[in-house]
Amino acid sequence: MLAQDFMNFFDVSRRRGVILSFGGDISENVLFSLGEVLKLRMSQGETDASVAKRVFAIFVEQAQNVIRYSADKVPRSTAKPGGLISAGVIVVGSQAERFFVVCGNELPSAEVPTLRARLDHLAGLTSEELKAFYREKLRQPPDEGSLGGSIGLIEIARRSSAPVEYDFQDLGQERSFFCLKAYI
Repeated sequence: MLAQDFMNFFDVSRRRGVILSFGGDISENVLFSLGEVLKLRMSQGETDASVAKRVFAIFVEQAQNVIRYSADKVPRSTAKPGGLISAGVIVVGSQAERFFVVCGNELPSAEVPTLRARLDHLAGLTSEELKAFYREKLRQPPDEGSLGGSIGLIEIARRSSAPVEYDFQDLGQERSFFCLKAYI
């Protein structure tokens, strides 16, 4: 039964175009290793270099968002300096002759309205407006509570070939699961 269950999981993943899948605890070291695997897979598939670069950039941004903002993480006091470890899932695949990158992680439910508003705003911008918004954000200090430059979601939106898709699932106990999908 074990082999059959995992064979079915693997088979469904392949049929859905998954070329890289990771779920569990992720850190910058794991991100680096997964990035190397992704680069190799993309080069073996003879993917156009500019498309591969965009896929890789979105993959890195999404994985960093999981590492930095997942509510399910090893407390800083037990993690080595610079070694944030957070739980989440990230998947890269292709369907309908385009690539996709999906990530998911838990977050406090109180953050959902702000994140939803930010994503709705980005989805409503044209590519020129995204470029201008990006430049504007570069000149500003990071948003309060940001663990980066507050431009990761803008980068993902700019590099995507279609508006990003996202969803939230209430998990109870003041937690939600956030999922973001970008097409390239």
